[in-house]
Amino acid sequence: MSASAAQSAVPAARHLYRLGPQAARDLSREVLLPDGLGGFALSSSAGVPTRCYSGLSVAHRPPGDRRVMFVTALEELRVGEQRCALHAFEVAPDTLEGQGLSVLSGVTLRDLLPEREQLALGVRIRRRSVVPRQSGTLILLYDIEAPHLRAGEDASLTLGGVLVDRDMHHVHRDTPQLGFECLASEVRVHGEAHQTRLRLYSGGAEVSALAVQPTPQRLYYRLEAARGAPATDRAVRADFWEIKLRPGLNRLALVIEGSPVHIDDPWAAYDTEAQRRALLVDSAWQASGVPDDVVATLAVAADAFFVQRGSTQNLSVIAGYPWFADWGRDSLIALPGLSLSTGRIEESLGVLDTFSSSLRGGLTPNNFFDDGQGAGYNTVDGSLWLATSLEKVVHYTQNPNLARIALSTIRGILREYAGGTAYGIGMDADDGLLNAGEPGAQLTWMDVKIHDWVVTPRHGKPVEIQALWISALSAETRLSRILGELPHFGEVLGAAQSSFSAFWNPKTGCLYDFLGRAGANAQLRPNALIALALPDTPATSSQICTVLDACSRELLTPLGLRTLSPLDPEYVSHYGGDRLVRDAAYHQGTVWPWLMGAYTDLLLRQGQVAEARAALSGLLGHLWEAGLGSVSEVISPDDLAPAGCPFQAWSVAEVLRAHIAVSLAEQALSLPRGLSIQPAEDAVPSPEQAELPGTPQPTPRVARPVRGGAKSQPVAPPPSDLIGGSTFGSVSLSGGLINMASVAGPLPELRASDVSGPLSLAGEDFPMPSLDSPAQAAQGEVAPSKRKRGSTEADGEKQPSKVQTSKVQPSKVQPGKKQTKRDAVSSVTSPTLDEAQLSELKSLTDFLEMPDLTSFHLPPVEPPKERSTGKPIQPNPAMSVEDPDVIEPLT
Repeated sequence: MSASAAQSAVPAARHLYRLGPQAARDLSREVLLPDGLGGFALSSSAGVPTRCYSGLSVAHRPPGDRRVMFVTALEELRVGEQRCALHAFEVAPDTLEGQGLSVLSGVTLRDLLPEREQLALGVRIRRRSVVPRQSGTLILLYDIEAPHLRAGEDASLTLGGVLVDRDMHHVHRDTPQLGFECLASEVRVHGEAHQTRLRLYSGGAEVSALAVQPTPQRLYYRLEAARGAPATDRAVRADFWEIKLRPGLNRLALVIEGSPVHIDDPWAAYDTEAQRRALLVDSAWQASGVPDDVVATLAVAADAFFVQRGSTQNLSVIAGYPWFADWGRDSLIALPGLSLSTGRIEESLGVLDTFSSSLRGGLTPNNFFDDGQGAGYNTVDGSLWLATSLEKVVHYTQNPNLARIALSTIRGILREYAGGTAYGIGMDADDGLLNAGEPGAQLTWMDVKIHDWVVTPRHGKPVEIQALWISALSAETRLSRILGELPHFGEVLGAAQSSFSAFWNPKTGCLYDFLGRAGANAQLRPNALIALALPDTPATSSQICTVLDACSRELLTPLGLRTLSPLDPEYVSHYGGDRLVRDAAYHQGTVWPWLMGAYTDLLLRQGQVAEARAALSGLLGHLWEAGLGSVSEVISPDDLAPAGCPFQAWSVAEVLRAHIAVSLAEQALSLPRGLSIQPAEDAVPSPEQAELPGTPQPTPRVARPVRGGAKSQPVAPPPSDLIGGSTFGSVSLSGGLINMASVAGPLPELRASDVSGPLSLAGEDFPMPSLDSPAQAAQGEVAPSKRKRGSTEADGEKQPSKVQTSKVQPSKVQPGKKQTKRDAVSSVTSPTLDEAQLSELKSLTDFLEMPDLTSFHLPPVEPPKERSTGKPIQPNPAMSVEDPDVIEPLT
């Protein structure tokens, strides 16, 4: 490489963050460099390996089967007779080899690319690290300035490495057997099944290849010891080259290639990745309308989680680094924040394609196995999150072809759920709600299983699952409406919305966590917030207020929400220790940052912008406390110590999405009266758009609620001949969803409004039922009372084994006005808001939330050919652990 090319200017970073000497020495702060295939490079900010996952992990079956061979570089600076080891790693607790920490000047992150600086023996060393996309390669660029080196004075840098040969989840008990093949500027390290190449680019300096003398090396990983995992590793160390240094600036590069990809120009590879990250920030700033440092940081952090999945030949989402693979629920919850907030629609379509094409019996994979062979399907909410994400992408792209594909996919999921599928998942015909669970299975996001013990089983009707069910049913209704089709699940939707009132607990002024065979569970958990934050959940503003108040008092922390109230006898105040202890506390009080998204959504809906900003402030500071520029998986509730994965997808996604929503609300409140930051006024369809040319119009009928009481008429799913089974034929997303996004054609007009009930095809909406019990609904208010904690109703009375639907009193609607949830925005708002500001905020929150769809022109299409309905898969659980923190049954 030419000297002029080597000195090419680094592309300007959009955001810089500087760690001083002391902060950079904090070994709990970690830097992540992902490759987009599931592989990554990981170390502390100081370069010290602190986990068995540290070093370069290469995905051999992307994004799984990840193995480590290179742990860290050996670097020794010599000036005359003086020597300084620039590396540092622990060999025992608090026992370091090397002087790397003592000469550390600081660390700068340029769009999260780390730049570590050291000063030793009058020489300044700047070390930049990068992992090029889809390369399985780590590049270390050295800029060594020796201004005090005299001409003819002997100075050199010796480079080598510490190497292993193992799966990334484990450590060596014995020294690995490695083979070394030396080829001047290249050293090939051979393990049992794979090899790693170390390549030196000297920049024209004089280089001496050293005779390789491998020596056993003990390593100690402090962060593994902290979580009760094996912390002592056996490795091999060896020096490979001695590079002679010249006065002035010396440029070198060490390239560690763990895959067949070859890097010709390491400096150009760095510049390419730096420029790519800058463009990611630009895209996020434009898509979000919030060009600040938080969006810049989290947009790059979000990029780490998008990976190529070899088994589907499409994109997926890593749930968390360093140990998670791609999980369906996590991917689909995170998707709006990771992609739509950052303007990355193609990535969103790719992920939806992966999980839609993997549906079995209406279930989307809970997780793909880390060995790349198969998937587990033990999740009830994954497919429901998929349905809501599909509708959001249709709204984002305004593409009618995507609308057809999404509708077909959603109908297939609903059909399987309504008819019954694996794990006891099926619609209750008496009330239209969704049952889920069987002994030994964990199906919701509170999914820990320790051998045969399901810690939080929640079998029956979990509250957030019912809200997701209603949301998926509503999506089917809305998409059917814009495509000029008759909704297939209108009656089910009406029944489910009416029956949701059974979750209101009048004694506590909150929602039950789940309705089970043994009765209603009254524990205070954040699942009520997840349910209420979904736009189709039937709830009044006063009910949202009382739930927010209870959760703010008992669940809210500076870094997220507790998973159980501290007043509950089952509450666990500390997350830490060995795996079994951690797993038992995982959803029994442990704080989860991702829940802050639902919490701030509800605050904004109530007009409490200042409160939403205050709630987020702690997490924005947390960005630089653990995984640098990222958000942790969990937080220990007693001391707010970060725990779990330091880089978690849904944590990043929800904090980013919430920050953007709050920032836009703040912008709206600062605008002059009468102005709005909405890109356009609500679209009103013209009479010509009321009917779709070439599309058969359904016969008008008026939707009605199911009557309550024990004698209520069972809800029947739609006839099987209306929709296909779990295989969606020619309209399957795997047929090329990404290409659909660019198809030219008429687009739908969007209008921000909520569906308050099953849409009447005669042109009127059914009024939204209240969550209140019948007596409270008649009074139009909720009376909070003193709460008692426990797993059942406070007064100890047994609940009926089957939920009975009550006759719901519909909300009063002004003549000539259609009711929406937006009509009942609470008067409890931030103290600084006057009536005009609150009105402006209502308009903004309508825009921020998922809008309703109005009619648009579509060309006639032929219906897809019928496909046979496959039988639901009945998984046979087997124990297999990819996540060391959670014991899961994988199938």
